Amino acid sequence: MFEIIVWATDGSELADHALATVTELARVHESKIVAVHADERLRGRSGAAPLLADEADIRTKVERQVAELREAGFDAELRVASAAGRSTPALIAAAAAGVGAGLIVVGTHGRGAAATVLLGSVAKALLHLATCPVLAVTPGSVSRRPAQTSLSASPGQPR
Repeated sequence: MFEIIVWATDGSELADHALATVTELARVHESKIVAVHADERLRGRSGAAPLLADEADIRTKVERQVAELREAGFDAELRVASAAGRSTPALIAAAAAGVGAGLIVVGTHGRGAAATVLLGSVAKALLHLATCPVLAVTPGSVSRRPAQTSLSASPGQPR
């Protein structure tokens, strides 16, 4: 059903929680996983600088996670989406469309409407921008059963 699943990651704990759902879906559907990390840029006199000071550390972490997915037998790759002035949701949606994703999985706090208005929500914005379904995973929605969260089982391996 989902030939390609995009895992939208910013290197956060929320994104890490969503990865468990991504791997389970990829096992069931024998999907390719494309990790998409949005490297937002601020435009200034000297060009475009990363919005986050620890961007290099985040990218290293996500690269390691993608390597672990490959070692576990998944077809996985990393796409770093970057464009000065474009929002994270716009970068993720464009990257997902570019790879022909059937699903985008994103971690979210699961905040109510008032907090979303004040703080914004990548997941909510993706619902409006993406050309494919978006699955928002809250920290409490991920199963804690080891068989579903472990990367050690290969795709297609019986549970």
